Amino acid sequence: MQLFEKKFKNSLQSKVPLLDKIMHYIIKRKGKQMRPMFVFLTAKMFGEITDKSYRAAALIELLHTATLVHDDVVDEANFRRGFFSINALWKNKIAVLVGDFLLSKGLLLSVENEDYDLLKIVSSAVKDMSEGELLQIEKARKLDIEEKIYFDIIRKKTAVLISSCCSCGASSMNQDKDEIEKLKLFGEKVGIAFQIKDDLFDYTQSSLIGKPTAIDIREQKMTLPLIYTLNKVDTSIKNKIINTVKNYHKDDKKVAELIKLVIENGGLEYSEKIMINYQKEALEILLEFPKNQYRDALEKLVDYVINRKR
Repeated sequence: MQLFEKKFKNSLQSKVPLLDKIMHYIIKRKGKQMRPMFVFLTAKMFGEITDKSYRAAALIELLHTATLVHDDVVDEANFRRGFFSINALWKNKIAVLVGDFLLSKGLLLSVENEDYDLLKIVSSAVKDMSEGELLQIEKARKLDIEEKIYFDIIRKKTAVLISSCCSCGASSMNQDKDEIEKLKLFGEKVGIAFQIKDDLFDYTQSSLIGKPTAIDIREQKMTLPLIYTLNKVDTSIKNKIINTVKNYHKDDKKVAELIKLVIENGGLEYSEKIMINYQKEALEILLEFPKNQYRDALEKLVDYVINRKR
């Protein structure tokens, strides 16, 4: 990871002082870097990693960072991981161009090294992520999301990136198509479990603020606990919930009532059960590969995904 950080930092250099300043800001405020870890651990299950594995991790991280920068513009968010977002400091126009720069850096990294297999995996992920975002926006307007559509959205929006990490990790080690597909499915299931865990944070107490975050409710996003509750309650309560999400999503009292309804109707228990099922399915795929310390580490990373505190 330390060597990767150096390589990633080098891949962000440009000849524009403003860009370099923004890239420095991005690097200083990086997150848990879980995605590069998925790339490296998947790759190391098959032997000693090569430069191509480092490029695969950098490609994923460039794509991920670009989507975060663009997401903050789309969501009009002023903060990212407790720090000011790029659009808050440098405005939307620059933030969009920074996101484009990061994407182009990823494309060039692949093309210059003729990593066309990695480019294909990541380009497919960008397409899916864009479709997932647009599908969510379309459905959020009507609040008519069924479970099937919800899973379609999170598969494209969130799971595809972790799935790409595992595909790229295997592909960087020249594994055959079947192995790559298997690990792609493993990553997808981990990614879905990851998103459901995020959904649950909206309704469970935060150790930082001592109460549920309710960020998704305030942003009118339909999460699994809410969808389950809507399908379970009678029409009058269903209408009350939809009315709160549509018209009173910034009203603390109404939001608290909604959270109480979701908890009372088993929305959290149901979502947790589904999350654990996806975790089990992911581990079943992983156990098909020979046991070594890297497979063991991947198991621990999957465990972290559903047991993390934030």
